[in-house]
Amino acid sequence: MFPGQGSQQVGMGKEFAANHPLARELFAQASDALGYDLKRLCLHGPEDELTLTYNAQPAILTVSVIAYRLLAERAPVAPLSLAGHSLGEYSAIVAAGALAFADAVRTVHRRGSFMQEATPPGVGAMAAILGMEGAALEALCREEAQGQVVSPANFNAPGQIVISGNAEAVQRVLARAKGRLLQVSAPFHCALLQPAAERMREVLAELRFADAAAPVVANADNAFLAQAAAFPPSLVRQVTAPVRWDSGVKAMIGGGVDRLIEVGHGTVLGGLMKRIDRAVPALSVQDEASLKATLAALGA
Repeated sequence: MFPGQGSQQVGMGKEFAANHPLARELFAQASDALGYDLKRLCLHGPEDELTLTYNAQPAILTVSVIAYRLLAERAPVAPLSLAGHSLGEYSAIVAAGALAFADAVRTVHRRGSFMQEATPPGVGAMAAILGMEGAALEALCREEAQGQVVSPANFNAPGQIVISGNAEAVQRVLARAKGRLLQVSAPFHCALLQPAAERMREVLAELRFADAAAPVVANADNAFLAQAAAFPPSLVRQVTAPVRWDSGVKAMIGGGVDRLIEVGHGTVLGGLMKRIDRAVPALSVQDEASLKATLAALGA
């Protein structure tokens, strides 16, 4: 499973770049694709530049793909399925062999720009809502929309759902629910991002996808996607659709997955597993120590 935006941090990928020629080569490929030094930005910042949506997305994808390839070339097992949180869905598709790495880097850079440009600053907001289940929160959002947009954006885990929409509507929901505003640059995964979805439709139509070596679980509807033609429409839909992460993970477990590996910087997704299904162990690969520990757990 591959993390999404928010997992970026200055220093991400530093140990991999220091110890593995493969990591340095992938950083170089990403930098060539973007036209700027992504490795420098990941390793040294500055943080405010790394956090910009159009920089954070290719940075997270690149470090995730580095971590995955270092794991895959040493692991004695292959994944039954893959999934990524929002942006991470692109990392999963690359890992599954369905999209070329350089194409993905360029695409998520543009995706970040489109998402940022879809709404003027201050128009949208996002908030984490605690302790409410999905149906009740969806009903509350409908009541408080009042002609504006507000809806669940991330179903992260039971009792942990993020909403997105017009800032005033988000505040109206917060007045009736326990939660807090998030520091984000745009209202992701709601109808306000439809302009970004239309621009992504054009970009994705130009890319060459392949069939996946293992199915990728889609954020929007938790379908197991493996055929090349299925990826572009799913990636367009996920721009405005909520990320159904908890049910997607449960679908993977229902498909026979008995352990999950978070591949890329951070351990946010592994933390969510404590709420989704404590019985399924969550490993991680984000640095040398975690890579070695995960390989040992897999019997390498």
